[in-house]
Amino acid sequence: MESQHEKTHTRWTICLKYLLFLFNILFWLAGGAVLVVGVWTLVEKSNYISLLNSSFYSASAYILIAAGVIVIVTGIIGCCATLKELKSLLIVYLILLLCIFLLEIIAGLLAFINYQELDDELRQNLRVTMQQKYQQPGEESITQSTQAVDKRQQEFKCCGSNNFTDWRDSVWIQAKDDQRLVPDSCCITPSELCGRRDHPSNIYNVEGGCIMKLEDFILSQLYILGAVSIGIAFLQLLGMMVTCCLYHKLKKDPY
Repeated sequence: MESQHEKTHTRWTICLKYLLFLFNILFWLAGGAVLVVGVWTLVEKSNYISLLNSSFYSASAYILIAAGVIVIVTGIIGCCATLKELKSLLIVYLILLLCIFLLEIIAGLLAFINYQELDDELRQNLRVTMQQKYQQPGEESITQSTQAVDKRQQEFKCCGSNNFTDWRDSVWIQAKDDQRLVPDSCCITPSELCGRRDHPSNIYNVEGGCIMKLEDFILSQLYILGAVSIGIAFLQLLGMMVTCCLYHKLKKDPY
C-alpha cells in the first residue's frame, strides 16, 4: 500500500507532466506561427529584396522558416518524452530547448546590431533604384525593382526617396517625352499619366519621403519580433524549469 509521501510524490509527477504537455502545445503553436511568418515574409514581402544588395532580408526569412520547423520538431519530442516518461528523451528535449533559447538571443542581438547597416544600405539603394533602374529595360531584377518602388510608394503613401523632387534626376523621367514629373504610383489617386502634376494636391508629399516610412516600418517589425522573442524565451525558461523538475521526479518515482 502506498504511503502518503509516495501518493504526494506521484501527484506532483502527474501535475508536472500535464504542465509540460501544456507547454509543449503552446510551444508547438508558437513554432507554427514562426514558420507561417517566415513563409509569408518570403512570399509577400520578397520585393523588399530587390531594394537591397545584401541577402540579409531573404536570409532572415529562411532563418524564421528553419526556426519554426526546429521548434515544431522539438515540441513533438517534448510531447513524446512527457507521455512516455522517457528520461533520456527529456534530456534531449532540454538540450534542444536550451539551444533554441541561445539562438534566439544571438539572432535578436544580430538583428538590432545590423539595423543601422541595413538602414544605410536601404537609403543608398533606394535612391539608386529610383534614379537609375526604375522602368529601365533589362533583366528581371530591374523589373522587380520597379514593381517594388511602385508598391512601396502606394503602400506607404510617399513619393521619392526623400521627397518627390528626387525624381527630377531619374534617368526614366529625363528620357520620357510625356511630360511626367513623377511616376503614376506617386499619385494619391493613380491613373494613366497622373504623374504630370507634382502638386501636393495630386501626389504624396510626405516629409522624409519613402526612406522615413521604410525606416519606421523596419523598426516596428524589429520591435514586434523582439517582443515576441522575449515572450517565447520566457516561455522556454518555464519549460526548461518544468522539464528539470519532471526529470528529477521521474528518477525518484518508482511507479
